Amino acid sequence: MDDLLSRTRAAVWHPCTQMKDLEATPPLAIARGEGPWLIDTAGRRYVDAISSWWVNLFGHCNPRINAAITDQLGRIEHVMLAGATHEPVVALSERLSALTALGHAFYASDGASATEIALKMSAHYWRNTGRPEKNAFVSLQNGYHGETVGALSVTDIPLFRATYEPLLRHSARVPSPDARLAASGESPAAFAERCAAALEAHLAAHAETTAALIVEPLVQGAAGMAMYDPIYLTRARELCDRYEVHLIADEIAVGFGRSGTMFAFEQAPLPGGPAPKPVRPDFICLSKGITGGYLPLSSVLTTDSVYAAFYGDETARGFLHSHSYTGNPLACRAALAVLDLFEQDDVIAANRAKAATFTTILAPVRAHRRVRHFRRCGMIWAFDVAGATPGFAARFHRAALAQGVFVRPIGNVVYVMPPYVTGDDEMRQVCDALLACLDAPEV
Repeated sequence: MDDLLSRTRAAVWHPCTQMKDLEATPPLAIARGEGPWLIDTAGRRYVDAISSWWVNLFGHCNPRINAAITDQLGRIEHVMLAGATHEPVVALSERLSALTALGHAFYASDGASATEIALKMSAHYWRNTGRPEKNAFVSLQNGYHGETVGALSVTDIPLFRATYEPLLRHSARVPSPDARLAASGESPAAFAERCAAALEAHLAAHAETTAALIVEPLVQGAAGMAMYDPIYLTRARELCDRYEVHLIADEIAVGFGRSGTMFAFEQAPLPGGPAPKPVRPDFICLSKGITGGYLPLSSVLTTDSVYAAFYGDETARGFLHSHSYTGNPLACRAALAVLDLFEQDDVIAANRAKAATFTTILAPVRAHRRVRHFRRCGMIWAFDVAGATPGFAARFHRAALAQGVFVRPIGNVVYVMPPYVTGDDEMRQVCDALLACLDAPEV
C-alpha cells in the first residue's frame, strides 16, 4: 500500500484536492469492491456511504451489470456515433425517452458536459427560431452544474468559480429555495413560493434575453445537500412557460431513484385536475448513476419542438457538438442493465421502504446535540454540524475512516448517500461512526 500511495503522489493529480493535503490524509488505496463495501490493499473494509461520489447505485462488482458489460465486450467496444449507430445506444435512448417523456437523447461522458450541451442547445434553439438575443441564463444561488467553463458560468460555488471568473460568461442568480434559509416559522413551501416570486420578477424584466433557467431539482448537492419544496419546480415550470424560457433540469446527482422517484422533477405536480401530472422540463441532464457507477456516460434529452428547430438542410443549423466516445456501447449496455435492475427488482418501492428504516436507524444522529437541520430526500440524508471549525470536513473524513466508513463532508455538512444495496447492518455501522465522529473532541 505504501508503494501505491507514493506512486499516486508522484504521478496522479487528484480531483477536487489540494495535493499537499495528501501528506496528512493519504487517499485510500483500494484493491477491490463488494456490494456497498470498499476494500483496501491491506484488506480493510469501508462502507461506501457516499456511493463513490454519488454514482454507485447497485454496489461494486454487481454481477448483473458485470454480465451485461462482459457480453458487450464480445460484440463491439466502441464505434463513433457520427455516421454509425448500434443497438445499445438506440435501446437506451428509447427507454430514457419512455421514462422522461422527452426524446432524441444526445450523449457525452460526464455531468459537466451534459450541462454544456443543454446550455448550447437552448441558446442555439432560440437562434434557429429567429431570436438570437435570447442567449442568457439564470440559475439558483449556491447551485452547482459542473466545472467546465460553460457549466461553471451557471455554478455559484465560490470555491470552484472565483479563480476562473475572468473566463466565465455572466449569468444571473435568483434566490435558492433551500429550506434552511426560511424565516423563523416559515414553512418550506411558503419559502419556496417567496423564492419563486423573485424568479418571476427576474423573468418579467429579462425574459427577452433569457434562454433558460437551470436548476438542480429538490436537492442542491454541492451547496451542502440543500433541500427544498417541490412547489418551486411547479412555479418555475409555470413561469418558464409564461415568459418563453426553457427549463433545464440538472438531474445528474438526483436522477435514477436517488430522490425517491426515478427523477426528482416527478415530485412537482402541474396544477389542476384530480390527479395532476408532474412537470416536464424542456431539457433533462443525466449522468452519475446512469451506469451504476461503472462507466462514464451522460445524456441530455429534450422536447420534439427543440429537436425540430435543428432539423433542416443547412449543416450549420444542426447541433454540431461532439465527443469521441459519445454513446459508447459498453457504457450504454451498463446503463441498460441498470434500468433492468430498476424494473426487475422494483427498486423505487424497495428504496422507499429502505429509506424509512434507515431514517429510524439514524434517529440517534438526528438527536445529537451538534446536529442541526437533519433532513432527507429519498436515499439522501444530511445534517449541518454546529460549532464546526476550519478543517472540519477533513478531520471528520479521517475519523470516519477509522470507524470503517467512507464519507466526505461538504464544509460543515455531513451527508450519507449509500448504494441501494446497503443493508441495515451497514447503515447501523454508518450511524455508529457518525456518532463517534460527532463526539470526538478532535473533530
